[in-house]
Amino acid sequence: MNLAELALPPGVLAHQHADAGAQAEAMALQVAEALRQAIEVRGEALLVVSGGRSPMAFFECLARQTLDWSKVSVSLADERWVPQDHPDSNEALVRRHLLQANAASARMLGLYHPAADVERAAERAEQALAGLPLIDVLVLGMGEDGHTASLFPGSPHLAEALHEDCPRRVLAMQAPVEPRQRLSLTRRVLAGARLPMLAIQGQSKLETLKRALAEDGLDLPIRAFLRAPLQIHYCP
Repeated sequence: MNLAELALPPGVLAHQHADAGAQAEAMALQVAEALRQAIEVRGEALLVVSGGRSPMAFFECLARQTLDWSKVSVSLADERWVPQDHPDSNEALVRRHLLQANAASARMLGLYHPAADVERAAERAEQALAGLPLIDVLVLGMGEDGHTASLFPGSPHLAEALHEDCPRRVLAMQAPVEPRQRLSLTRRVLAGARLPMLAIQGQSKLETLKRALAEDGLDLPIRAFLRAPLQIHYCP
């Protein structure tokens, strides 16, 4: 099975790449051009990315792109509730692999805040992002369980986070693996991105995407984002 065999909703564009390197390079070129256009129109740009190991090659390709990075703010779709010096920190990963080379002058807007518990940390992140503009470019990933960002199936706040009218920007979430305590932007914020992109690799994730396109319900949270103007980038 390949991406072209899936019945995608109208306006959702599919890009299939030969391998992970080609996927990273193509995505970096597209994201860089979208950021340049945002800077030209609005004088600044907001890029929101996901963490984990999968996007590291993309981050490094993007960091080599030439644009006015001093006018770009970078934030996260989700974060593990761990300090920035922790090996599981998404912010630390972005700083190591994206905010380097040409992109070193970009501004980082992290989600982690120390607090008594993750619920209070989410409230602090909410306050810190109160003036966040619309996202110019959003790059999401997807797990084999259908989660995206830290919107995991079965998480206590999932229904609230996926509600189109959720008043919150950030909610505490629970992952099925360590570190379990997470912070995630909500659907309302993520779905407002001018250019949303979904990067997936491997047949198992393609099977998950196929199921998400064919069914309804909260068991595969990625469903909430499978609508135009989404661009899907896949490599086997």
